[in-house]
Amino acid sequence: MKIDLTGKTALVTGASRGIGEAIARRLAETGAHVLCAARSAERVNQLAAEIGNATGVELDITAPDVRERIGALLKERPIDILVNNAGVTDDDLFIRMKPEAWTKVLSTNLDSAFHITQEIVKKMLRARWGRVINISSVVGLMGNPGQVNYASSKAALIGFTKSLALEIGSRNITVNAVAPGYISTTMTDALGDEARQKLTERIAVRRLGTPDDIAHAVVFLASEEASYITGTVLNVSGGLYT
Repeated sequence: MKIDLTGKTALVTGASRGIGEAIARRLAETGAHVLCAARSAERVNQLAAEIGNATGVELDITAPDVRERIGALLKERPIDILVNNAGVTDDDLFIRMKPEAWTKVLSTNLDSAFHITQEIVKKMLRARWGRVINISSVVGLMGNPGQVNYASSKAALIGFTKSLALEIGSRNITVNAVAPGYISTTMTDALGDEARQKLTERIAVRRLGTPDDIAHAVVFLASEEASYITGTVLNVSGGLYT
């Protein structure tokens, strides 16, 4: 199935590396113009130049003026597809978790999605077309020791997704979430062979996921072929969680 998003504009937050970068690249391959957003202007400008059909956007999603920055982008062009991908972790056992770690993770992973999405959805409602795709996590579904703040933020993002989908579905706007499992990153690459083997044994398909595994799911949900799918959580974890 060849997905064609020519003429659409997509904003991907956290696009400087990993899953966000893969999503930006795959969306550009469909013909969409991609706004690659991240704090590092140098990296997103480099990525946009590599992709070709893209623009680098320096954006701190936790900044007090994030709504104004999104408004400025919307004056330049409509945003048809929003991928709320940027996020952080600050892990610790609950009993030792500092309030600042809780606030930082919830602010970045959840509050920013509220501020950015609300601004963009206002325009989508007028256009009567849109795709909002939130990158949650499998730990938002199953929990994980040492990640009470992160799991809470990702579980809340699922509630956000389902509720917003019910509110705006009649305007031809879909809202879905993708819940990645263990994805191969520089962090998992640093694991020893034994730790990596134990991790892999927990996954039904016996491998870690790749950023492209998540990107392909996002591209599908952004397409017209997924127009009857909304309020759902696409679990892309290789069977880690079923």
